[in-house]
Amino acid sequence: MRSIIEEEMAIELQHITIKLYLNNTDADLAPVIPVCHSWIQDQIFDELLIDVADYRHVHHGPGLMLIGHEADYSLDQTDGILGLRYSRKAPLPGTNQDRLTQATRATLIAAQKLEADPRLNRNLTFNGQDIQLTINDRLLAPNNESTREALTPAIQSFAAKLFGHAGYSLSFDADPRRLLSTTVHAARQFSVRELRESLAS
Repeated sequence: MRSIIEEEMAIELQHITIKLYLNNTDADLAPVIPVCHSWIQDQIFDELLIDVADYRHVHHGPGLMLIGHEADYSLDQTDGILGLRYSRKAPLPGTNQDRLTQATRATLIAAQKLEADPRLNRNLTFNGQDIQLTINDRLLAPNNESTREALTPAIQSFAAKLFGHAGYSLSFDADPRRLLSTTVHAARQFSVRELRESLAS
């Protein structure tokens, strides 16, 4: 018989956060501020964008945040690793795979726009090899062994689609004081475009 946690996670995996690591981890984020403001002005994403918050002064903090109604985007410095983080706040219908795909696609779309923006002079590029997945809901997904075991098949299925036959490894953060989080490390680097194409196939 499946546990209550397994049943709940199989039905409703919400508040997914995806972080895509940057190649240049010491990149200057100041030029990104006007880019974020232009994204708000033009409302270029599916989610409603509201404001920009600058936390670059906070050591290993949230960095530069683009606040939205349904989701937040940020150039995040947590654990001293600079990356683009997408944090879904509003619930989504569909399966767990649908929600993992939505959050990752949103992250990749933003990453592609940052890489291509002429105002940033190609100073922000993504390694396409390391992706961190976090569930921002301690009630739904407490960071313990049983939850990690229940979540692993869904992550493996998703990673196999994203990275294809390249191979990958999973590493979980087992600290129970932190949110449930895993880093997926692919056997090789992928471009943002390649990853988007994998999700679309």
